[in-house]
Amino acid sequence: MKTAMLLENVSSEDLNDKFKYLQNRLDEISKNFEPKAPIEYLTREEVASLLKCDLSTLYHWTKKGKLKSYGIGNRVYYKRTEIELAIKPLNRLKND
Repeated sequence: MKTAMLLENVSSEDLNDKFKYLQNRLDEISKNFEPKAPIEYLTREEVASLLKCDLSTLYHWTKKGKLKSYGIGNRVYYKRTEIELAIKPLNRLKND
């Protein structure tokens, strides 16, 4: 279905300026637009495999608060992004 719009008392320059303004705003928005990625949940086994550790180690890290777990029913999950953020760089002293 097509619709028509009648513009009165609007010069072509004004209309062109409005379109340029809209184009600039759309360009700004598209530069800053980041689609929201879905949260990826990992099981205990997947996290242990990812970190190359034992399930008991994963349990202790969770109890100490180093990792945050989530659950539903009897299932335990971890957010991948939080696992990646939990890994910190080691500050080693250099022997010159």
